[in-house]
Amino acid sequence: MTEMARDGARTSRLRVILAASIGSALEWYDFFLYGTAAALVFGELFFPKSDPVVGTLLSFLTFGVGFVVRPFGGLLFGILGDRYGRKPVLVSTLLMIGIGTTAIGFLPTYGQIGIWAPILLVAMRVIQGLGAGAEYGGAVIYLVENAPPKHRGFWGGFAPLGVSVGNLLAAGAFALVTMLPREDLMSWGWRLPFLASFLLIVVGIFVRMRITETPVYTEAVVARGKVESNPAMEALRRHPRNFFVVLGARMAENGLGYFFPVFGLSYVITTLGVPKAEALSALMLAFTVELFAILGFAALSDRIGRRPVYMFGALAGVALAFPFFWMVGTKEWIMIALAFILARAVVTAAMFGPQAAYFAELFPPQRRFAGFAFARELGSLLSGGPAPFVATALVAAYGTWWPVACYAMFLSACTVVAIWIGPETYQENIAADEGEHAELPTAIPARA
Repeated sequence: MTEMARDGARTSRLRVILAASIGSALEWYDFFLYGTAAALVFGELFFPKSDPVVGTLLSFLTFGVGFVVRPFGGLLFGILGDRYGRKPVLVSTLLMIGIGTTAIGFLPTYGQIGIWAPILLVAMRVIQGLGAGAEYGGAVIYLVENAPPKHRGFWGGFAPLGVSVGNLLAAGAFALVTMLPREDLMSWGWRLPFLASFLLIVVGIFVRMRITETPVYTEAVVARGKVESNPAMEALRRHPRNFFVVLGARMAENGLGYFFPVFGLSYVITTLGVPKAEALSALMLAFTVELFAILGFAALSDRIGRRPVYMFGALAGVALAFPFFWMVGTKEWIMIALAFILARAVVTAAMFGPQAAYFAELFPPQRRFAGFAFARELGSLLSGGPAPFVATALVAAYGTWWPVACYAMFLSACTVVAIWIGPETYQENIAADEGEHAELPTAIPARA
């Protein structure tokens, strides 16, 4: 290969990674931004007639609305992604998420327009959720279908890496605006992080408009005439075990992925009385460490398999449930930071890292997008969406944290069972149809 060809290949691979990860960053910047705002300000701004606990519950309930519609987004855009290609869906979902988030920054509050304020908030959340239902799945598939066969885990890890970047940006944005005087924060400061998402939209659309279709989709689906009219139903009918493995695997990864940073942040600030700046800085440190952990666990899954790494994360979730509350209960910054680091950089990262490649490998190329997105977002509906609401309700009902720890252990146990019964996939040929997965092919070069 000439030096120019090598430079072109490197440029193409960088463009593939950037195109996928920037969308994931925007998606999760938006979703975690909403979760942080729900924990800190939305209860007062949009549900002021409620007492503080009920206001927080209602704001977390609107947080869950985004998850209710995500399976519909996954189903719709997943079918479109398998029928018409990965690229057009990646552009569409990025636009929907970004528009929904930016619009929240312009919404009037309850004090300005009354009941219409929470109604409009829910409407924007629905738009976010529809786009998010297929955004992550599309980003993962785009990475995995461009990756060298023996490095799909590592390449796929850049999508969850984008998630951590988005979480870190959201936490940082709110850490900055919480430095404002409270009157300024509640009147206009909370809007700034939402309006800032517009910048990510512009960059993301510019990058994604310049990419081409994945070689796996072009050569294994289009060229072979494998396009199906309803790939989502075919995925459920032909691969029921794999479909339900995805559902179960999401219980701990997604449930705890929102449980620890969203409910945990609210619990540390509201219940324990830790200053917002200290709690957010501890969480930001955890997200920073998680950036490296995700790629490490993703690369490890290329060497020893997806299931052992994922199983370790789920078992770690069981083990950390009670110690997490013991550590944050000290109200010492170092212990709070350690609790969040263990939760994000060990528990979540060990599942999130290999998950991208694992879920993509569970379905053949002609029904990969629909099967991945639909199953994954059904799992979101059952786990991540209800997690902050259920946890807050348990604390309100019992006046203590131990029922919440038991709930976290239950989510982790569900994932342990799912991974135990799931197949190993890291050596399979993702360009092959059913019954053709015996050997990995030679590398399919990335094209952009």
